[in-house]
Amino acid sequence: MKMKLEHAFYIEPIGIAGGLALWWSSDVKVSILQYDKNFIDTTISMNGEAEWFGTFIYAPPYEEEKMSFWKNLAELRSDVNSEWCIMGDSNIVASPNDKYGGSPFDHNNVKWYYDFLEQTYLMEIQSQGGTYTWSNRRSNDDAICEKLDRVLTSLEWSFLFP
Repeated sequence: MKMKLEHAFYIEPIGIAGGLALWWSSDVKVSILQYDKNFIDTTISMNGEAEWFGTFIYAPPYEEEKMSFWKNLAELRSDVNSEWCIMGDSNIVASPNDKYGGSPFDHNNVKWYYDFLEQTYLMEIQSQGGTYTWSNRRSNDDAICEKLDRVLTSLEWSFLFP
C-alpha cells in the first residue's frame, strides 16, 4: 500500500542524534510556525475543520538541557486556552510506572516537567498497547524499558477530537 504524502518538512540530525520529519497529504493544511533541533511547531487543519496547534518533539536526552527545553516549549503558547497537541519523544520518565529496570525513578528529576504541565494546562493522552516505548534491548537483570513517547493535549484540543 502506497501512502500519498505529498508534503514534507525535515530537520536534519546532528551527527547520528536527533532529526525530525513530518509528512502530510494534500487534504491536510500544515503551516510551519517555528522550529529548532528539538521541535517543529505548526498549525494544522484537516478537511476544512478548525485549525489547531501541533508541536512535534524530540526532546533533549541530556539532563542539563531538559529543563530549558520544556520552559521554552511552554512559551510557544501565550494563550493556554488554545487547541494544542504536543507529540513525540519526550525523553522523560514521568512516573515509576513508566520505567522497568536500571536506576530507581527519582521524582526530583521531573519536577520541571510537572511544572510545564501545570503552566500549560496540558494533559497526557493515555496510550494503549505496550507500556514502554524504548528499551536497551538487553535481557534479565540488565534490561531497561521506559515510556518516553507521549501525546499531550489541551482540553480544547480534546473537544475537537473526542
